[in-house]
Amino acid sequence: MSGSKSTVFRSHVYLILIDSEFLRIILYDHSAIVESGLLDLKQAGDRLNFAKMVKRLRSMSSEEHGFVRGLHADSILKNPKSLIEKENPHTKKGELPSSRIYELQDGSHFTFPYEYTPGQQGQTRTVYLKRVIFRSNGVIGRGTTVAEVECACDCNPFCRVGCDWKGKKLILKLSFPSITRDSEESYLNRCKELATGDHAWVLNHLPKIYCAFDIPFPHDSPQQKLSDRFGNSYQMRVTRGTIQEELKPLSSLATAKECAQVFYDVVQCHHWVWKYPKILHRDISQGNIMVREINGVKYGVLNDWDLATSVDKLYEGPASQFRTGTKPYMAHEQQDPDWTGPHRYRHDLESVFYVMTLFTFLYSSPSSKPSDPLDRKYHFETWHQENDATLGTIKFKLIGVSIWDPPATDFFIGFKQWLTRFHVCFYRGFQNQHNFRLDQIRDPMLEIWSKPQPQPQIQQMQSFNEETLGGFITVEYIVLIMHEFGGEELDTRGAEWQGLLRGLLGLSPAAA
Repeated sequence: MSGSKSTVFRSHVYLILIDSEFLRIILYDHSAIVESGLLDLKQAGDRLNFAKMVKRLRSMSSEEHGFVRGLHADSILKNPKSLIEKENPHTKKGELPSSRIYELQDGSHFTFPYEYTPGQQGQTRTVYLKRVIFRSNGVIGRGTTVAEVECACDCNPFCRVGCDWKGKKLILKLSFPSITRDSEESYLNRCKELATGDHAWVLNHLPKIYCAFDIPFPHDSPQQKLSDRFGNSYQMRVTRGTIQEELKPLSSLATAKECAQVFYDVVQCHHWVWKYPKILHRDISQGNIMVREINGVKYGVLNDWDLATSVDKLYEGPASQFRTGTKPYMAHEQQDPDWTGPHRYRHDLESVFYVMTLFTFLYSSPSSKPSDPLDRKYHFETWHQENDATLGTIKFKLIGVSIWDPPATDFFIGFKQWLTRFHVCFYRGFQNQHNFRLDQIRDPMLEIWSKPQPQPQIQQMQSFNEETLGGFITVEYIVLIMHEFGGEELDTRGAEWQGLLRGLLGLSPAAA
């Protein structure tokens, strides 16, 4: 039951660990790992208990075994090998299973709550599952599964008079967040409310959700029983799903300039959402930067807002809640065990820097990887396997080096200037932060020792802006760095950034 294929659609899984004549049964849930006592098969009583456990496991329904409610996939339940693993051209040998693709060729389908008539409860809709295109490596916390789907019109009576999803490419996203976490749909609805007039441009850079639903765990589920047993120490979750427009990955891009435009689009979108709806994404990664094509024009889309939060709530909750993100791309401060938050706007920009760094170093084009990595110092090819402590140290050294020459591959050579300038901003910002903190130290002995040696007059900083690292991580710097690529102007979206750019370049308001 522990194989990667058997965990594709599960909320929990039972494992039996056997060591010689000893064994134990483990429930692996998104919020807890529960182990039985150790059974000794040499003891008659333990053998009887084990037989009872096996009998109970065999009698369980698919939902009791952890398959999400509404999933109809008999062949998967009876034979997990019916999931056909398809080679992903962008997967390197040894990479974790989230990068694999699983084909579903048996007509498996999923039925979920759906309101044909607003406010009317008890209605459902069904989609056919075509293939699993993403599965999170993590189980504890925020495991997510994404599958390509299509409307099962023959199962949905209302489709007989016209299907509103006909011709649309759809994905189903399932996750298991805490019941107290705001949904991705709620954040995107706040964005849509403000994205009117001069702000409507941002809609091209946000995911489109066609429907969203929550499926609570029933009263007799393992989750509810664990909640009853452990109380507030157990984090109760919900099966949360969305049907969304299918977007294209970065690998679909053809030129380095297209890649640059997508990154620039995402940064502009991220800033708008932070400034106006006051929402911070908090999980920027390569997998969450997608592409939408409209009438032949490609737009960068900042996807997956499941871990977002309102800016007004950034200081609420324990420090562990601030450590959100995907490890290779998290800001280095967040991977310091002594860091206590909060997650800031600049942390997401640092994540963008790491996305561009890894993408342009580890890929020889958007859809292929070089046989031999260029970098030997920072070991970018291992970042997906390293722990927080190691990554935090590597990133600290990278940010802290005064002069850095990015070894981008030939295809992405135009990114060297961007990366160098981003690095300079972070380097100077953190140097500024370090100097300010030194200024706050008042040691009389050090002052006495310094008297015989006259020191140059250095003006002390009275305060330090942590949000911008003393003014080095600002929108103005971002616009100046990213508005052009390889000597060619990129599209600056939205009147606000266009006006800002004209002002920075000394152009009149009417200038093109």
